[in-house]
Amino acid sequence: MPKLSILIYGLLSYLLGSLVLVYAIGFLGGFLAPTQLDGPRTFTIVEAMAVDVALLLLFAVQHSVMARPWFKVQLTRLLPAAMERSTYVLLSSVVMLLLFWQWRPINWIIWNAESPLLRVACYALYATGWLVIVLSTLQINHFDLFGLRQVWLAFTGKSYTHLPLTRPLFYRWVRHPLYVGWLLTFWATPTMGLGHLLFASITTLYILVAIVLEERDLLAHHGPAYAAYQKEVPMLVPGLRGR
Repeated sequence: MPKLSILIYGLLSYLLGSLVLVYAIGFLGGFLAPTQLDGPRTFTIVEAMAVDVALLLLFAVQHSVMARPWFKVQLTRLLPAAMERSTYVLLSSVVMLLLFWQWRPINWIIWNAESPLLRVACYALYATGWLVIVLSTLQINHFDLFGLRQVWLAFTGKSYTHLPLTRPLFYRWVRHPLYVGWLLTFWATPTMGLGHLLFASITTLYILVAIVLEERDLLAHHGPAYAAYQKEVPMLVPGLRGR
């Protein structure tokens, strides 16, 4: 495949992924986006829950399977290796767009913060979650994570090298600050409806399972260095030692 085509593919995948994340801010936060996590219920609870759970399971399976080394090997038999990460970003974006489009809100209220101060605090935590997500990607290698580094190296004729294990700012406190940011965005809301609770609960369970799978792969790749990192730095809660 021509190098320019690979580069354009990576750039378009990155652009779509960035737009999807921007849309997700409004979707999860309940503002500006045409479709939102919470909203008026127009379907029966049974139908809404069935569709929502199916969408979340599709999201979890796509993210987990495509992140596994064995799947990457199979994918690179069909596509140039430089396109593997961009393909992951592209298909993840498509699955998220499907979720945004087909999500069925369930507006049964679980809790509602009536205090203006408490509502501001919830939105501040929500904004903090997104800030942690963005900064976490920048502290490792944002462009490698989203596939741009791979396609650029292919375009310039250079070989890809895996990133070394490092411990930048957030990664000195917890091993998975990116997931900490996502958890904040899922749970920090002044009004928690049943649909929102369903979304937050399943995605939290997915994150915990994903961490187990991800750390198994990291141990296989980095060996004793990552095992030492596990012992020294907590997984999600700063100050909480051990695996």
